[in-house]
Amino acid sequence: MTHEPLSSVGPWLAIVGIGEDGRAGLHPAARAALDRAEVVYGGTRHLDLAVPLAGEGRPWPRPITDAYPEILARRGRPTCLLATGDPFHYGIGAEIARLVAPSEIAAYPQPSAFSLACARLGWPLAECTCLTLHGRSLPRIVPALQPGARLLVLAWDGTTAASVAALLAERGFGDSPITVLEAMGGPRERIRTAPAARFAIADIDPLNTVAIAVVGSARAQVVTLSPGLDDAWFENDGQLTKSEIRAVTLSALRPAAGQVLWDVGAGAGSVAIEWCLRHPANHAFAVEARAERAARIRRNADRLGVPDIAIVAGSAPAALAGLPEPDAIFIGGGVSDPAILAACLKALRPGGRLVANAVTLEGEAALLAAFAQEGGSLRRLSVARADPVGGMHGWRSAMPVTQWAWTKR
Repeated sequence: MTHEPLSSVGPWLAIVGIGEDGRAGLHPAARAALDRAEVVYGGTRHLDLAVPLAGEGRPWPRPITDAYPEILARRGRPTCLLATGDPFHYGIGAEIARLVAPSEIAAYPQPSAFSLACARLGWPLAECTCLTLHGRSLPRIVPALQPGARLLVLAWDGTTAASVAALLAERGFGDSPITVLEAMGGPRERIRTAPAARFAIADIDPLNTVAIAVVGSARAQVVTLSPGLDDAWFENDGQLTKSEIRAVTLSALRPAAGQVLWDVGAGAGSVAIEWCLRHPANHAFAVEARAERAARIRRNADRLGVPDIAIVAGSAPAALAGLPEPDAIFIGGGVSDPAILAACLKALRPGGRLVANAVTLEGEAALLAAFAQEGGSLRRLSVARADPVGGMHGWRSAMPVTQWAWTKR
């Protein structure tokens, strides 16, 4: 849905951030907006914190989106939405602002959980990585586990901190102090700290924020910031774009924030995974015909912290039907099939980038033909690694890779 054009309708929808101190902590303007509202939407906890209500209190339904048509139907009549802290920081505000014109909204934010946590810990908010695991998969935290980093994580419930601690200990970050900040800003506030490897904090309030000062051991599994992760990080059956070739391939694909990649013939999913690691807003569709490989891609994606990769089990080009328009396409398998290449060239959006790798003569011939017909750039990549030869070492060359890169005009 999109919001209606700006009109003479003034602010009728108040979005009020409320803390654990309830009405007492609200700015007078926020209290006035709350009291003017005929209907007040919010979680049960929010509505309890805001009593007494002048209007009708309506708890959010499940899913919360079921309330959106009701809210929009009230256009022009005083309505209030309650949220925790800052409604525009992982809150309802951002969702509603996609449906209602900004000129029709009066927002009254309070300090976010991130701001409150930094105030308690003395951490500069600008130097922290802010994440949410509320309704999201735990592996999303993995790319942020960088030595020396400070993470602030919104929890899904009282079990989140223990799950985070177990993940950190497993990946070599067991010395990292984990601080659990519960019910900040109210009478139930409590702050406790324990190292990840010996985390035993119990009876955690469901309303909590987890702060992590990341400390990595020598064996810590750090997802490095450059492309070309070690091949050993990917479970595979040999169908893997090797580290050096993968780094060059990612460079050729030229990922930008928020873009969509099709990884066709994904194998172990390494290119799709590294595409998503370049920016948290990136999306990838890993297309793989073999069921066992598709399952392996899922395991690799979870292990490396990009669980939102969409895995399309099926053979191209049929499996490509209905996928969102791609900004970039990588073909790692099937380049010798003219139907696959043709379908990818057609599907790519104008200005999009296609990169195809081939190691067989048949695949190379297909790329040479595509280069002759469409243009673009063509290069051959060769890597040699030192291997033992008796008691000494010598160079062992991998199969050369022919790479075609093309931008759609």
